[in-house]
Amino acid sequence: MRYALFLGCTIPARLKQYEASTRAVLKKLKIELVDIGDFNCCGYPLQNFDFKSYLLSSARNLALAQKKNLNIIALCQCCYGSLKKADYIMKENSFLHDEMNGLLKKEKLEYTGGIEIKHLLTVLHHDYGIEALKEKINRPFKDLKIATHYGCHALRPSRVVQLDDPNDPKIFDQLVEITGSKSIYWPSRLECCGAPLLGVNDDLSVDIMRKKLKDSKEGGAEFICTACPYCQIQFDTVQMMKMERGNGRSYIPAILYTQLLGLSMGIDKKALLLDMNKISISEIEGSLLSQNDLPVPNV
Repeated sequence: MRYALFLGCTIPARLKQYEASTRAVLKKLKIELVDIGDFNCCGYPLQNFDFKSYLLSSARNLALAQKKNLNIIALCQCCYGSLKKADYIMKENSFLHDEMNGLLKKEKLEYTGGIEIKHLLTVLHHDYGIEALKEKINRPFKDLKIATHYGCHALRPSRVVQLDDPNDPKIFDQLVEITGSKSIYWPSRLECCGAPLLGVNDDLSVDIMRKKLKDSKEGGAEFICTACPYCQIQFDTVQMMKMERGNGRSYIPAILYTQLLGLSMGIDKKALLLDMNKISISEIEGSLLSQNDLPVPNV
């Protein structure tokens, strides 16, 4: 299994633990990642300001992957949604297809729709396979309750991204539960984390986050699990900055799925960069079963 790794801009700059934990997990699963040095921004920040610049930015990335004959694996929901949308538009709109390829021709590039854009979750769940992944769990968690957070761009617009049922998604919950954790139900699990509003309306952004944290805690969650850099930063860095402890309040730590999975696969916490999370998740190791705790199979 071989994919072109699309990191985007945010992960290398602000969330190195997502890249490190992904590389550690996929290396152990023998999934090969190819780094394409010429990849640029997915164009997401430009969508509502200069649509054609966004489209060209994404289409260029698609053309670079096609040139290598590689499907793309994206870790960021915004990058995933942007690349999927560009692929969709290039297939559906012949005028924009020709216009973008006319511009790409200057770099001897062309995109004809010959590759697939996949999210990390779909690669693990569909391509590698949930049953095969289960076999790699050698230190499962016990009695750990997780609020699984999908993120907006993984599910919407559903006709474009096609990751899962937008109203009743299940694949992330299933991936969480193979680690031995319990994915709890919480009312606002499919709502926005509030990150897009940060810097525009901080109060509203934090209010949205606070509501989600309250919902997850009332559902019994001990951790929020994310697979999107913006959601992780919101629930980790922003929660640490904006939420005050006291009056019976406490943080709900956020953990990246690749960190959760990596721990349950026996990968060393240093390789997963657990210490880079702003809100400590060191206590999560107390929920892991050791090899000696596992039941002996009947022979």
